[in-house]
Amino acid sequence: MPIHEKSLIRPENLKTHETLEIDGVDVSGHWSTFIEPRVVTDYNEQLEDEIAALPGGDKIHRCWQCGSCTNSCTVNAIEPRFNPRYWIYLIRMGMESELLRDKDIIWMCVSCNKCTYACPRDVEPEGVMKATSHWLELKGYTPKSPSMHFDEVFADQVIKRGKIEEGSIIRQFFARTGQPLMQDWLIAMARGLLMKLPVKLLIAMGLANVFKPRTRGWDKARRAIEDYVEEKEAEHRKALRLDEMPKAEAAE
Repeated sequence: MPIHEKSLIRPENLKTHETLEIDGVDVSGHWSTFIEPRVVTDYNEQLEDEIAALPGGDKIHRCWQCGSCTNSCTVNAIEPRFNPRYWIYLIRMGMESELLRDKDIIWMCVSCNKCTYACPRDVEPEGVMKATSHWLELKGYTPKSPSMHFDEVFADQVIKRGKIEEGSIIRQFFARTGQPLMQDWLIAMARGLLMKLPVKLLIAMGLANVFKPRTRGWDKARRAIEDYVEEKEAEHRKALRLDEMPKAEAAE
């Protein structure tokens, strides 16, 4: 693969000889810097299909590698390793092991959508980044991010009750992410609310913590949503071949 961006040359692949002479010519130091070749053997020919099967990744096949996404990226401006163009290339080439080398920074996408506005092919790179992050989590390559935990807590409450109760969501989110409930910013916000919100609303919020209100006649809608979620999760598992993985590997 030709190197288009200098940032893609990883430090561990650069080899410099402090003392080196070739045909009587001293090329010691930076003159003798070489890029060490590597052989990639574990291709995943279904990688593009796996990403495309997840929400946001369905237009990845449109990419023609112009680099507009990376050039306009908010995160790339401060972290050059964050390179949507390069990752899309790796996905389409099936170079899974190369993609996994950046698994800890792919999650940095802030969903500013500058890449989506700049893309001339309507690839929607922001969606591809989200699909790739989801793929990493489903495959067990990365732990669930705090945002993923929050999404699951929020969605679980909406599906079960048809309503959200902020206090319950915060408590569950903190519990799942190992955070203490009593945090300075939360205490300050609660004090501010107590000073400004109407008494009736404060009473209603307090009762909601105890009685857990539900939307009237929600059971039919809840069952329909649960069936839809189960169907989509099954589709994702099939696309990523998760059910074919050995149990020990899938549990990692």
